[in-house]
Amino acid sequence: MGFLALGINHKTASLDLREKVAFTPETLEAALRAALAEAGVSEIAILSTCNRTEFYGRLSAENTTALLGWLSRHRHLALDEISRSIYQYEDEEAVRHMFRVAAGLDSMVLGEPQILGQMKTAYSQAAAAGTLGPSLERLFQATFAAAKQIRTETAIGANPVSVGFAAVQMARQIFADLRDAEALLIGAGEMIELVGKHLYEQGVTRITVANRTLSRGLALAQQFGGRAVSLEEIPEALVHADIVISSTASPLPLLGKGMVESALKRRRHKPVFMVDIAVPRDIEPEVAELQDVYLYTVDDLQSVVEENMRSRREAAVAAEALVIARATQFMTARREQGAAATVMAYRQQAEALRVQETERAVASLAKGADPREVIERFSRALTNKFLHAPSLALKKAAAEGEAEKMAWAAELLGLRSEVDEKASADKPGDESGASRGGDAA
Repeated sequence: MGFLALGINHKTASLDLREKVAFTPETLEAALRAALAEAGVSEIAILSTCNRTEFYGRLSAENTTALLGWLSRHRHLALDEISRSIYQYEDEEAVRHMFRVAAGLDSMVLGEPQILGQMKTAYSQAAAAGTLGPSLERLFQATFAAAKQIRTETAIGANPVSVGFAAVQMARQIFADLRDAEALLIGAGEMIELVGKHLYEQGVTRITVANRTLSRGLALAQQFGGRAVSLEEIPEALVHADIVISSTASPLPLLGKGMVESALKRRRHKPVFMVDIAVPRDIEPEVAELQDVYLYTVDDLQSVVEENMRSRREAAVAAEALVIARATQFMTARREQGAAATVMAYRQQAEALRVQETERAVASLAKGADPREVIERFSRALTNKFLHAPSLALKKAAAEGEAEKMAWAAELLGLRSEVDEKASADKPGDESGASRGGDAA
């Protein structure tokens, strides 16, 4: 029974199917216990996000079939519908897949950092549900270490690849310290919400949201401890805004050159950073002609995003190499652990023989026996006992013509070079060559 990772994601399944298969945080622990019991697995964890639902565990082919059957019943879906979108990886490929997912190499947005936090949540929930055994524990820890190394040693997440984050990063180039800046966000949609979160994370605490529906703007502003105003109040809000980011569905511009010019005069020409993400535009292009205004459009940001995506793709090459190296290292260590019990038993056996012979030697010395004879007898007895079992096994292998076992035993005992030398010495000479030499003479 080896490692297995199987699931669906944004590449293999529609949003509709992903929604049907997804687990909420509130139901995940119960689902983990049910999957463990009904699928007959020893260890299991579930990663469930908007883009993927994946199962990680110690599974066999029979367990995999049972797990998919459970998922089909649990989600009231036809097994064929799930099977068409399922992918699965085994052993080292499963390890590589987990490493790639945690590093953001398998994400819709290459290198996005949120997935690592979601992977850690999956680990914590499995631990809380009691479905995380020692093997998965080690695999998750190795996954987190691999993701950390990739983030540290490559630029996979160094550059922003969302328009909202790119806007905030450009603002950082204008202002020495964003914590001193005041922001005006126009609109209350998903893009503005994302921009607001990024600004807040960068230390911007004075945020005003202007929206056509004041209640919606207020609900958004409260997330950042800010305030909300109506669109009619924008001219006054502009006077205090160092950063203006707009993204509405208005068919006509909301900010004209005259409005911004008036605000600049009252600001005594203190610089303003503006980003117009809307299509059609919310800010008249002529605003860019004003001194002390730094106006960027969605096209400007898109070029930044595309350049950053190129950088991430280049970094992904190095990240993939690290994934392969770390996965190989993990599996090698795991295979070595498989020999631990045998090595320990062999050492215990050897120690017992050593103690036995030592006690005999000490007893002989106590009776006045010659020390040299005692040491000789001790070493011969210990050597014979160490060699007894391997010698019998070697003779048996030779008698049964098991050449591969003989060769492996020679390597195990550190005799490979000696065996090769003896075989070479025992090999008959090339008589045809000697004959040709005689003819030449």
